Amino acid sequence: MSLDDLALWLQHWLDRLVRRLRLGRAPSPGRRRLLIVQIDGLSRAVLQDALDEGRMPFLKRLRERRGHRLVPMSVGLPTSTPSFQMAAMYGVPPDIPGFHYHDKRRHADVYFPRAGDAATVEAAHTAGRRGIVAGGSTYGCVFTGGAVNTLFTLAMIKRPSGAGLVRALSAAVVLAWVVVKSAIVSGVRIGRALLGFLADPVNAPRGWKLLALKIGVSVWVRELFTLSASRDVYAGVPAVYVNYLDYDVLSHAYGPRDRRAVSALRAVDRSIHRLWRTARRVREHGWDLYVLSDHGQAHCIPFDRLTGGRRLERVLFEDFLGPSGAHEVAPGHAEGRRLTSGIKAIRSGRERGVVQRFFNYLGHDFPRLLGELKEARESGGVRVIAAGPNAFVYFLDDPQPLTLEAIEQRFPSLPDELSRALGIGFVLVRSAGGPLCIWRGKRYRLDDLGEGPFAGRADLALVAAGIRDLMAMPSAGDLVLYGLEAPPGHVSYVAEIGAHAGPTTDEMQTFVVVPPDATLSAPITHPLQLYRYFMHYQEAA
Repeated sequence: MSLDDLALWLQHWLDRLVRRLRLGRAPSPGRRRLLIVQIDGLSRAVLQDALDEGRMPFLKRLRERRGHRLVPMSVGLPTSTPSFQMAAMYGVPPDIPGFHYHDKRRHADVYFPRAGDAATVEAAHTAGRRGIVAGGSTYGCVFTGGAVNTLFTLAMIKRPSGAGLVRALSAAVVLAWVVVKSAIVSGVRIGRALLGFLADPVNAPRGWKLLALKIGVSVWVRELFTLSASRDVYAGVPAVYVNYLDYDVLSHAYGPRDRRAVSALRAVDRSIHRLWRTARRVREHGWDLYVLSDHGQAHCIPFDRLTGGRRLERVLFEDFLGPSGAHEVAPGHAEGRRLTSGIKAIRSGRERGVVQRFFNYLGHDFPRLLGELKEARESGGVRVIAAGPNAFVYFLDDPQPLTLEAIEQRFPSLPDELSRALGIGFVLVRSAGGPLCIWRGKRYRLDDLGEGPFAGRADLALVAAGIRDLMAMPSAGDLVLYGLEAPPGHVSYVAEIGAHAGPTTDEMQTFVVVPPDATLSAPITHPLQLYRYFMHYQEAA
């Protein structure tokens, strides 16, 4: 018995004791239970390479020896976690065009890492609808899916859930073992990093960044998720949805095929193995394990590398939308925040010296400390939000989405000019005749996309359907800009190498690994199909 297994056995014994004292009887056997493992940000192509290269040996054995099948899946647009999980968990067509966007009807931005925003979106979409994780647990997700126990779930940041102090204390063994084990692993990795620093001090700063990501996400968070989810498996909760972030975080930082990102898959594979092994020990609970991904990533060039450091928002206002009066604002406050003239001078760069350099550093790396997000900028009734390889332009004088005809009354030829700009691949816009894709100055209807930026795509019909769905979302920008398929290559409008939200093959094409007896089969062309299938577990409860 491994130390992990010993900790879980002791935890299981303690759970039984606490249940007898306070929490009620153990769950009865006789029903199938749902265990979903999401590997955030992993495309089907990168997964296949990892399997072929031996980086995920357990998942490979699960397919070859245990009868699990890999079912291809296309996730629609946008290729982002909030949109995917809303569709898969609740079966609701999402009005979630990106990870950061503006709701013109509410006069407010939605930025998912900010406390409260995910909960607001979940409540607005679900309206009492039952989720696939009802009565169960979620780990590392954007939405709860109806779970009663959540950890690091964005929708519950302000409202932690669970059965209170008794349940929290009952996890003492798991938490203690997570702390001990993670501290030991962290110490080992820090020791290795120190040796690396002595061997190569020139490249040490980049190594420390990688070390921080590995320790924070791939050691502490993953261990906590795995052991907590294993405890739920032992306890026989109705459903568990755990989202492993290791690969996604490192892929954003270094690129989806970078060795530092791909190497994280081995640790995720070990965690999946531990969950499966735990489920096998409690066969009476009838766990079915599914492994899936919400989207892939495209390898991108950060936009400011093409423009001498100017961000997209600045370029749009200075070169296309008029330079006068532009100001950065907080995501929830369209009029910005009042600051003293001294702070304004510092933030505008008019001061000199160490203090100015310090505030420049804060403004670039920690803008929220100064009351703003650097990706949001507003001027003259126009708001621009950079959200990844996508950006949204909103004209705030009308709360409803504008068509091309209405936009050109305000800014003649603006969409065409933007589509030819440096670092912009194509522009999406609504029109009286339906959505248009404008690529290098030429306008394409969805039926004609094969003649434009998506020529040769085998999944062209899915790309067209995804664009149609995206532009039907009221919260999508009046103009939606994509850096994908730009002349210099794929471009992201935020500081990242791996990016997602768009229609490239790597972003859209993912997978579901299903148990031998599962009836879920291809083609899966949208995560809405997952909801209809996974709800069978709730209906059988």
